[in-house]
Amino acid sequence: MPCDDQIKKSLMALMDAIRRADAAAVAAETQALDRCLDAAGEGLHPQLAHFLRNRSYPKALMFLGGEAAIPGGSCGRKGPGA
Repeated sequence: MPCDDQIKKSLMALMDAIRRADAAAVAAETQALDRCLDAAGEGLHPQLAHFLRNRSYPKALMFLGGEAAIPGGSCGRKGPGA
């Protein structure tokens, strides 16, 4: 996967910037992630691209970290009892 290392680095920096409430760093890392997503195009794993497009950054970081179970959101759910 072409951009995974840069994505992971930016995601970790973004999470740190959020914890520190550093708005400038949050904006810079978000832009870096957007650039990497655009540059990678179809080269990214579809689930990783989905997380990045939807700004599900903690899930993207878990995905890159090899987490076995990523908490589900509303993606693909049909509703209660589906």
